Amino acid sequence: METLVFLPGFMCDARVFSDQILALNAEQAIHLAPLSLDTTIPAMAKKVLEGAPNHLALVGQGLGALVAMDVLRQAPERVSRIALMGCSPLLESPQDAALREPRIVKAQAGQLDAALREEYPLSAFADGPYQDQVQEALVQMGLSLGVETFVRQTRALQRRPDQQKVLRQSRLPALVLCGAKDTIVSPRRHQFMAELIPNARLEVIEEAGHMPLLETPERVTRALQEFMAMPMRLM
Repeated sequence: METLVFLPGFMCDARVFSDQILALNAEQAIHLAPLSLDTTIPAMAKKVLEGAPNHLALVGQGLGALVAMDVLRQAPERVSRIALMGCSPLLESPQDAALREPRIVKAQAGQLDAALREEYPLSAFADGPYQDQVQEALVQMGLSLGVETFVRQTRALQRRPDQQKVLRQSRLPALVLCGAKDTIVSPRRHQFMAELIPNARLEVIEEAGHMPLLETPERVTRALQEFMAMPMRLM
C-alpha cells in the first residue's frame, strides 16, 4: 500500500494541499510532512523518512519538491513515484542566494509580512480575479509559521544540493507540473527537469503561475489522480 506524502513549499503548511487532501483522502492513505525545523534539505528529507511509512508516493511543491528529491536520493527503495511542482533540481546561484539576505533581515526586523510578499510577488501568479487571494493565502500561512521558520527554510534553499544525478537515475513514474505564467521557476526549467527523468510526464497549466495548487486546484487534483493511477514502478 502506497502512502501519498505531501511536502509543502516555502513557508506553506497543510492548507496549500487542502483541495487535494479532501479529494484524495477517501481512496488513499495520506501523510503530511512538516518542513519547519531543519536548516538543510538533507536533514528535512531524513526527518521525512523517519516519520513516514515505508512505501511513499511523494508530492512536493517548491521547497517540498527539493526535499522529495533528497528523499529519493537517501532511500530510493522506499519511493514508488514522485510528483514535483514549482522547483528546479539545480543549485541556487550565488546571485539568488544573496538576494535572500535582505529578506531575512526584513523578517527579523519585524517585517515578515513584507518579506513574504517579496518572496511571493503578485507577478508570480497568473493574472485574474483571484491573484490577490492567492498571495494573501501564502502570506497568512507564512505568518503562522513565523520568523524562525522563515530563516531556517531560507538557509535550506540557499544550500540546496544539485539533484540532477538523482533524477537521471530514477526509473519511477514521475509527474512534473507547473504553471505557464510562473515567473519564479519558469516552464522551461520544469521542461528541463522533466527531460532528466526517464519516465516523467510534464503538465503545464496555462491558467496558473507559480502556485497551481492555489490558482487551479481542481486541475492539480485531476493530474494527481491520473498520476496515482499509473503503475507503481516502471522498469
